[in-house]
Amino acid sequence: MADELFKVAEDSARGGFFLISGTALATVIMAIASILIARLLGPELYGQYTLALVVPQLLFLFTDLGINQGIIKFTASLRTKGETNRLTKMIKCGLMLKASTGIAIFILNYTLADFFASALLQRPDLAVYIRIASTAVVFQVIATTATSAFIGLDKTEYNALTSSIQAIAKAIISIALVLFGFSVAGALLGYVTSYIVAAGTGAAILFFMIRQKQDTQNNHILTDDIKTLIRYGAPLYLSLLLTGFIPLYQNVTLAIFTTDADIGNYKAATNFATLITVLTIPITTALLPAFSKLEPSTTQKIKTFFKLANKYTAMLLLPTTILIITFSSEIVQVIYGSTYQSAHLFLATYCLLYLLVGIGYLTLTSFFNGLGETKTTLYISLITFLTLAALSPILTKTYNVQGIIIAFIIASTAGTSYGSYTARKKFKIEFDTKSIAKIYFISILSSIPPLALLNFSPFPKLLNVTAGGLVYFFIYVTLIPAAKIVQYSELQTATQILQRIKLLTPITKPLLKYQKKIMGQHKQPQKP
Repeated sequence: MADELFKVAEDSARGGFFLISGTALATVIMAIASILIARLLGPELYGQYTLALVVPQLLFLFTDLGINQGIIKFTASLRTKGETNRLTKMIKCGLMLKASTGIAIFILNYTLADFFASALLQRPDLAVYIRIASTAVVFQVIATTATSAFIGLDKTEYNALTSSIQAIAKAIISIALVLFGFSVAGALLGYVTSYIVAAGTGAAILFFMIRQKQDTQNNHILTDDIKTLIRYGAPLYLSLLLTGFIPLYQNVTLAIFTTDADIGNYKAATNFATLITVLTIPITTALLPAFSKLEPSTTQKIKTFFKLANKYTAMLLLPTTILIITFSSEIVQVIYGSTYQSAHLFLATYCLLYLLVGIGYLTLTSFFNGLGETKTTLYISLITFLTLAALSPILTKTYNVQGIIIAFIIASTAGTSYGSYTARKKFKIEFDTKSIAKIYFISILSSIPPLALLNFSPFPKLLNVTAGGLVYFFIYVTLIPAAKIVQYSELQTATQILQRIKLLTPITKPLLKYQKKIMGQHKQPQKP
């Protein structure tokens, strides 16, 4: 692997590790905090807390303007070119734009809280709670902008730190205030304070990181950088709005054509399926700065990196998807109990969405955004949304909840297929179809012994799921090198990259050593 691609791959692996670990830690903390707050408040008050956050969280979508991804893209590319002065100005532009938008949204939210509480939520008494929650928007904007800058600067450990601090602050302060008798207001104050802490932490770290990069003698107007960010971010902003509207549209469709019990089973299934995003979001986020570092003119490097990125993404996501599908029934029974009778079918069907990873479902968006082709990302989102809008009522009426899931999978397939076609035509991108086909086959093949274990084991379901997962993992990591999906030289490269992530070494070192042994202990590394 060329030195430039090796460095990009190394940065991506390191960034992905901290993003995944930080996301996972924050998710676990937030989940525990949510459960405890729900238990302390009770159903009625917890419902008020949830509703009070609906409007601020919805309006927060309008603060992005595509700026966060623009900061990641331009920070990464300018850093690679050594343009540190412009890099600093780009970050400042992004912060200024986002903060201004955040303040405007906060004023709108605070001023119209009575209207939102009465007209949208049908609960006028929640206006005071909406005003409390609206305060978080400004600080949430600053926190997310700072974490985007950390990603572009290849300092994702600070992204993980900021996210974890926000989750810990929310858990401690919210629970404490509720215990002290502040009820819903206390839980909301904990929510707001957590973003104040996260924004302060993120902004302070970012300030110390970039202050040495600023050229004090160059104070030209930042108009050009603002235009660049807006031009890049506008299509992504529209794409984000379309994507954000999908869950609302799905809920309305389900409400028309299905029962409350069906919706409850669907919600339970999607709640668990979203755990996959602990992997998917960090992967797509880490790949954005990686592609941003590659010049569009370096066609061969782009083709090589995309092929590797898509293959390794498939290697990570496909077995995870097949494993969840295999154990869907047991997972639902262990977590939700036997009353959720349809949830396991919905979970298994919903996870089929991630089988699209082989044709670029997760890599194409980062690829286009990294190269500045944000209009293509918008077209992908538009195709996905329009297809979903057309198919959802028809399929949901005919096939109930399964119909809306199938509609979403078909819509995502249409959008991804368009992206794949565009990448092939415009950038001559190639997929490692032979290796990816093997990954699909091995992912499915590895599930056979765990299935046998589930059918014949007399032990409790939780133990069977744990043991089956370990068996699946062992078979999968054994068959990957045996089927020559990875070459010996790739394992060597992976060893060099991962050994620099000290926290991963105890796990990856014996694993890679085992896979090398399968391929032939005395085999000499091949030249890439």
